[in-house]
Amino acid sequence: MIEIQRAAVGTLIAAFAIGALWLAASKHTDRMAEPAAETAECAPSLPPPEFVGRAACAGCHAEQDRLWQGSHHDLAMQEANENTVLGDFGNAEFKKDGVVSRFFRKKGRYRVRTDGPDGKLADFEIKYSFGVMPLQQYLVELPGGRFQALSIAWDSRPKEQGGQRWFHLYGNEKIGHKDELHWTKPSQNWNFMCAECHSTHLQKNYDPASHSDRTTWSEIDVACEACHGPASQHVAWAERKPGFERIDAKTKGLAVLLDERRGVQWTIEPLSANALRNAPRGSDKEVQVCARCHSRRAQLFGDYRYGLLMDSHLPSLLQETLYHTDGQIDGEVYEYGSFLQSKMYPVGVTCSDCHEPHSLKLRMPGNAVCTQCHSAGKYDTDKHHFHSTGSAGSRCVDCHMPAKTYMVVDSRRDHSFRIPRPDLSERIGTPNSCTGCHSDKAAHWAANKVRQWYGHDPKGYQDFAEALHAVRSGAVDAKARVAALLRDKDQPAIARATAVAELGVWLSPELLPLLAEELNDPNPLVRSAGLQALDSLPTEQRWAIAHDRLRDPVRSLRALAAAALAGTPIERIPPSEQSEFRRAADDYLASLRLNADDPGAQVNLGNFHAVRGELAEAERAYREALHLDPDRTSAYINLADFFRQINRDNDAEILLHEGLARQPKAAVLHHSVGLLQVRKKNLEAALVSLKKAVELAPEEAQFCYVYAVALSNVGHINEARGVVEAGLKRMPGDPSLNALYSQLATKN
Repeated sequence: MIEIQRAAVGTLIAAFAIGALWLAASKHTDRMAEPAAETAECAPSLPPPEFVGRAACAGCHAEQDRLWQGSHHDLAMQEANENTVLGDFGNAEFKKDGVVSRFFRKKGRYRVRTDGPDGKLADFEIKYSFGVMPLQQYLVELPGGRFQALSIAWDSRPKEQGGQRWFHLYGNEKIGHKDELHWTKPSQNWNFMCAECHSTHLQKNYDPASHSDRTTWSEIDVACEACHGPASQHVAWAERKPGFERIDAKTKGLAVLLDERRGVQWTIEPLSANALRNAPRGSDKEVQVCARCHSRRAQLFGDYRYGLLMDSHLPSLLQETLYHTDGQIDGEVYEYGSFLQSKMYPVGVTCSDCHEPHSLKLRMPGNAVCTQCHSAGKYDTDKHHFHSTGSAGSRCVDCHMPAKTYMVVDSRRDHSFRIPRPDLSERIGTPNSCTGCHSDKAAHWAANKVRQWYGHDPKGYQDFAEALHAVRSGAVDAKARVAALLRDKDQPAIARATAVAELGVWLSPELLPLLAEELNDPNPLVRSAGLQALDSLPTEQRWAIAHDRLRDPVRSLRALAAAALAGTPIERIPPSEQSEFRRAADDYLASLRLNADDPGAQVNLGNFHAVRGELAEAERAYREALHLDPDRTSAYINLADFFRQINRDNDAEILLHEGLARQPKAAVLHHSVGLLQVRKKNLEAALVSLKKAVELAPEEAQFCYVYAVALSNVGHINEARGVVEAGLKRMPGDPSLNALYSQLATKN
């Protein structure tokens, strides 16, 4: 289940939206398999593995099946009936924004009367329940095989905890039928947004010609093969069926063998009172399998390769609105991005060290799950946590895994296992566990308390917050701080990757060698972030530092490299590398076809064709994006810029005003109109549009810069200085604004 925040809609529903979803860490190098040696008589190849269903597993794995039954995986999605629906459908009413929704039953089926796509009340059948605790959502089928998640959900908690009621996921916002968060909009679409992680072997099967879905699954819930992969060969091996001898006995016919904990012991080392693993973790398979659904990520390819997440998916980095500057969870990001930041990840801890993987329950209750590896004598004592035993604050998770509530009632814990840093809160405004509980106290109070207890400010493992804060606040030392973070290989790869991705405006000749280095980092998430940073480079400079990524062992990176290098004229690509580019480009286009129902993917398809001079294909893709989502700002901007490049400014002007009619508060649309008016030499109108963009998004340095230049060009020097000074207060280190400020200082 997922709650889409308004600011995140554009990034979350666009698998490739510009500047949106980028990559998270993966320890494995994902090397290409060596070809098998030829033999005189080749044995007949095995049939491709197939999904056989949970029943085929339960016979031999009865205990695991028992633990799974009734788990959140088992109940992830169910057909709506008396055994599965928890909500009150006895003519219960829910009122919000002037709409009275009624939940009722008719002829044995569950129904809701609520506002539909046109804003009018209509009856809709509930086809499926979605999730179970602490809330349950309901899916409604709309034309074209689209299933939409109602924004009115059932609070499954006991009544004494405030549950057993209907509530709205966006209770504090007015959500009309035209709003991007309305239950009928793309942001609430099950097929694209949710389905892959609530069923087994989910195939979306979107048909762009008819704009319809024929989504299928092998099992409606998250069953055995969702994690272990198609099991037909494993069953054949286990049952010694004919031909089983040809199945690799090491893998037992499984797509991925989740054996990283086998034979592993953790022994508490006396000096540190922390446990050491008896052998290094040799792979990252288990974390990668869990991360497929326990991460904020985009799906690029439909043929998921078990245990190799980034071959088919792109997890998010520590982006603003998703994470706080120090990496603590903010938006709905699940566990993977947090866990990659933790000290536990590089020392070999896996998900199932703490969680029983079939029931999903903790292996031990309370602090005991932590004292498996951290000596209770040192850590589960008031001499460590300075709280009375059994009180709030004495549990390990209270300080080291602070919780945040999503979807109104769903409390989830941060998995970065960090030491509370109220001193950081004082300096850069990040949250901390201390004032999270003591909400009536200031960060200064908490920082002083911690110093009294321990005699110093704790530092912890994560040491990247101030570098990212410098970049995002436009500090004058941002460039130096980012460079230092990139050179510190002891910091989490996801933090270094985030710094690479945010080089952007700071990219300068002295930082270019550093970017080239990061494009060859051993960690694929850092390499992928380097590909993102290429956006700020001219096309002709990209090939020299990024063409090796066309041969990257990770498929998604090869695809992204093709997108970044698409503007390179084919005649400038060495003949020996042209086939590599074509293969990578084919992968990129295949990923866009998989996501053809996503407006963001269509925008990127348009961008790909545009830089390659394929004009008809580019315009068709941009138009398709607007057909899928007439409110998609990036589609208006990119299509208008495409029109500019082919001397169709009149069409661009019409288009941008169509966009503003739908999105009057979209700063980037006002900015684009202003630029167009400058080109048409209508400077008076341009100043109005550019000013509006700055008023709507004063934090955008580029908007401030362009507006100030326009003011300067018409002789309004003092006003221009005022705009630049206001921008520098927000972004004191921005290179463009600082350069303009120096230029304006010499003018009268």
